[in-house]
Amino acid sequence: MKAIIFDLDDTLYDCTGSLLVASRKRAAKAMIEAGLPCTEEKAYIMQEKLLKKYGPSYQVITEIAKRFEKNSEFVKKVVSAYNSNEVLDLKLFPDVIPTLKKLALENYKLFLLSTGIHERQLKKIKLLKLEPYFDEIIINDQEVGLLMKDCFEMIIKKYQLNPKNVVVVGDRVKVELRIAKSFGMTAIQMLHGRFKVETEDDIANKPDYKIKRIFQLPTVLKLKSIKTRDKLKIVALGGGTGLPIVLEGLKTYSENLTAIVTVTDSGRSSGIIREQYGILPPGDVRNCLVALSETEEQEVLYRLFQYRFNKGHLNGMSLGNLLMTALTDITGSFEMAIKKASEILAIKGKVLPSMLTSTHICAELKDGTIVEEEFNVRAPQKSPIEKLFLRSNNIECPPEVISEICKADVIIIGPGSLYTSIISNLLVDDIKESLQKTNAVKIYICNIVTQPGQTDNYAASDYVKTVIKYLGEGILDYVLVNNNFPNDSILEKYRKEGAEIVTIDKDLAEINVKVETEDLIENIDHDRILWEKQDLIRHDPDKLANSICRLYTELSLAKK
Repeated sequence: MKAIIFDLDDTLYDCTGSLLVASRKRAAKAMIEAGLPCTEEKAYIMQEKLLKKYGPSYQVITEIAKRFEKNSEFVKKVVSAYNSNEVLDLKLFPDVIPTLKKLALENYKLFLLSTGIHERQLKKIKLLKLEPYFDEIIINDQEVGLLMKDCFEMIIKKYQLNPKNVVVVGDRVKVELRIAKSFGMTAIQMLHGRFKVETEDDIANKPDYKIKRIFQLPTVLKLKSIKTRDKLKIVALGGGTGLPIVLEGLKTYSENLTAIVTVTDSGRSSGIIREQYGILPPGDVRNCLVALSETEEQEVLYRLFQYRFNKGHLNGMSLGNLLMTALTDITGSFEMAIKKASEILAIKGKVLPSMLTSTHICAELKDGTIVEEEFNVRAPQKSPIEKLFLRSNNIECPPEVISEICKADVIIIGPGSLYTSIISNLLVDDIKESLQKTNAVKIYICNIVTQPGQTDNYAASDYVKTVIKYLGEGILDYVLVNNNFPNDSILEKYRKEGAEIVTIDKDLAEINVKVETEDLIENIDHDRILWEKQDLIRHDPDKLANSICRLYTELSLAKK
């Protein structure tokens, strides 16, 4: 890749927020002044409803004019108000300038191609102070300018570029990204704003990648030179709340994701279903299926699959677990239920149970006590865990699990509850042996906070040593550890729940594995994702996946 063409609105800054709201309010005011028989509030709401019904590309003002039998002069006045040069204070997305600087250092030609009213777009660019970061800035005036396709052609000819070496980053699938695909360029959709739900008309116009944040771009570009999204095979091993988080982030970089999920849960809804219906616990599998879903209604699926009844005989029961139970009964096996649910949710990748045997994890504690079943193993206020083991000795591992491990380019272990989500999988002999033999890059993701009952007082080195104890020496290639620690006022909330931040201790440097420390923490101001059992600080899916794929690319490029 030699050059990158960036769109402006909703690609480098948030246009959909206050800026778009201000434009619609101006349009509403102009409608009333031009004789629309309603209030400004109703005119604003009318715009919102039409956009919600027909999509962001719909000619809302023209439609309103038709409904109220208004002429072209009405449309002209309202459109003029909508596109006025009034621009509020604008702010770039946080990572834009560092990313542009990084790409320039990597010798990419950088272009900004913005479409709109020339004076208005120029004012935005000046307010955002973008001029120093681009080789050329082109404003395609939508009233008198060239077609966008002609602008692309102009850039190609002027800089003597091969379209195959050009990347286009924008938010509109049916505008700049469709044109990019027609030239044979790489199209990357920025999933932000009103066009983020827009889909391609046909498979030929499908974006090559979809990113949520601009800092993902350099990793995507480097990764593309090694393995394209449809070729990169990633296996993630774990369970609980951690595994769906990492899967959600990795969807940006690969559509060949395999989740190998622990099935030793014995608590809450999963435990009840396991006991009453005799099937493997569906909870962790359910979460991973939703995380890998590629349907347009993913947010609805989160809520549906995570819905818990709060009264009557179903009190505390998860609807998603009931659905998985029904599918097991209909298809005849838990394996087939997962496959059928995968089809229903249109997932990209696979979800596999780490074992087909119904068994329980058990722990020998430091005081010599033996506790059985996951619910008791993770119970707080007991003696520390000395050794974890499975109740059954004969464990059947699905052959597909071993096959996926062997074919993987990258294997992720964690994040998740150390003993009940991570180590429980490593107790399956076939999985452990396959991990020891595979040539895949193996990365362990250390937890951000300790978990009462499992990892009380653990530092980062204690997590890593525990994984190595069960996996074996010299198997891990990397360990990823968070180095962004919230202030004490935030941490105090978690300390009340018995959790502490996982510290980067000096013993970590003495372990025979490469350690990468990075900011991996989520924005704590955001609402918690819906599969979480506890309100604790979590990994950020995008930061985590970006770090994983960056490490893989660096190691792969170093081997060349």
